[in-house]
Amino acid sequence: MYTVMKMRIVVALGGNALLRKGQRGTYEEQFENARRTAKFLADIIERGHELVITHGNGPQAGALALQNEIAKETVPPMPLDVINAETQALIGYMLQQSLINELRKRNIRKNVATIITQVVVKKDDTAFHNPTKFIGPYYSEEEAKRLMKEKGWTMKRDPRGGWRRVVPSPNPIDIVEKDTIIKMLNQGIICITVGGGGIPVIIENGKYRGVEAVIDKDLASSLLARIIKADVLMILTDVDYVYLNFGKPNAKPLKKVTVSELKRYYKEGHFPPGSMGPKVLAVIRFLEAGGKRAAIGHLEQAIDVLDGKAGTQIFRE
Repeated sequence: MYTVMKMRIVVALGGNALLRKGQRGTYEEQFENARRTAKFLADIIERGHELVITHGNGPQAGALALQNEIAKETVPPMPLDVINAETQALIGYMLQQSLINELRKRNIRKNVATIITQVVVKKDDTAFHNPTKFIGPYYSEEEAKRLMKEKGWTMKRDPRGGWRRVVPSPNPIDIVEKDTIIKMLNQGIICITVGGGGIPVIIENGKYRGVEAVIDKDLASSLLARIIKADVLMILTDVDYVYLNFGKPNAKPLKKVTVSELKRYYKEGHFPPGSMGPKVLAVIRFLEAGGKRAAIGHLEQAIDVLDGKAGTQIFRE
């Protein structure tokens, strides 16, 4: 267990913060999940820590992309960067209202605000030449070929079935609103930011321009944690530990590990790119840049993860 002292903490929320397995994703379901999540976040805030909250947006962005596709003959569809902005506002609204209400219930007067965040990527990032991130609905092979011809989309067969659009997932290198986030922190405002990895933008002729891409939210959260000089990066998801040989009979949970050990396991291929890989890479980047401690664990064990009693705890050497 760790000594209780004021820390600056980035909490990166996984998809289970708003949508649990088996749910349809209705407004009522998501808001109820936001209220549950707010209790776990309030436990951390109640201890006097500075908190910055980030979150994923996969299901919500996928739903909006599907709505765009279905209604395209009636309402002009929006590009992917706009969909990200819409989901930042949607999820931010649910989280900030739920958290304000939970804090007031505990007589904690804190301001909570969502900031629509742009994240800079390199125009020549190699990811733009190799789209890998599945988004949106499933299509038949015939439909996929038509969309590739009509829209210029890149379509691939999803291992889970059907054909889907794939988009680039470039590396985040800067956060446009970083100074605003720091000012909010210094004023004691709880900030919800880089939702869904942030809106991907490039710099072109000295101006920002949105691009059709998806940034990994854990890598963006790691960048944010480094920029604001956070003490701790907590990635809260729906698994209790990071595992070696996950899903196999010899699966082994990692409870305490150094960043060099974790880096070795990462290079050995223990963490798949589509699931735990980005989370582990995010942690490695944070700690190698000077972060004090990182943890990956279950959302419902948030306070125990913070205290080092649950989840995978990762340390510098």
